[in-house]
Amino acid sequence: MSMYKQMKESFQNGYKERSDLYKSRIVAWKDAPPVSRIDKPTNIARARELGYRAKDGIILARVRVKGGTKKRDAFGGGRKPSKSGRFFAPGKSTQSIAEERAARRFSNCEVLSSYFVGSAGSDRFFEIIMVDRNSPSIASDRHYNAVITQHGRAYRGITYSGRSHRGIAMKGYGTIKRRPSKRGNLRS
Repeated sequence: MSMYKQMKESFQNGYKERSDLYKSRIVAWKDAPPVSRIDKPTNIARARELGYRAKDGIILARVRVKGGTKKRDAFGGGRKPSKSGRFFAPGKSTQSIAEERAARRFSNCEVLSSYFVGSAGSDRFFEIIMVDRNSPSIASDRHYNAVITQHGRAYRGITYSGRSHRGIAMKGYGTIKRRPSKRGNLRS
């Protein structure tokens, strides 16, 4: 068994068993700001699968996102049963929301990808891998050229979590309604 496979399994087992190390990490993460820069990834095997390299110009951030449905401030749009709800699920995943928040916080970077690292109660934690557009070491690396040129990847649904929201990552019967039509809006 390879080293990265062992590391991946140990991380998953720590999450399933709720080990003491995992609990102490979660407590520290809850006290930290919602979007904070980190030095190294928590799950190195998963980060490297998604394109992380320990070099200048690659930035990591940990983002805390509240899960669950959101309460609407005031309901409007007429007195219809479909309009009078108060709690609505967001139209995108918490991972996509985390990527957008990291992209907003680090405006000079483009989001490469992200992965889940833990949850506690309604809080979910994601680590976001970002590429600095202005870094000379990144500009000379051909692996990251496509990422640098795609401005606003997190907002336009080009990252993997955004692609799954748009229905592009899914295939087969039943996913046609998730894909945008040729006119640009979602099919009903």
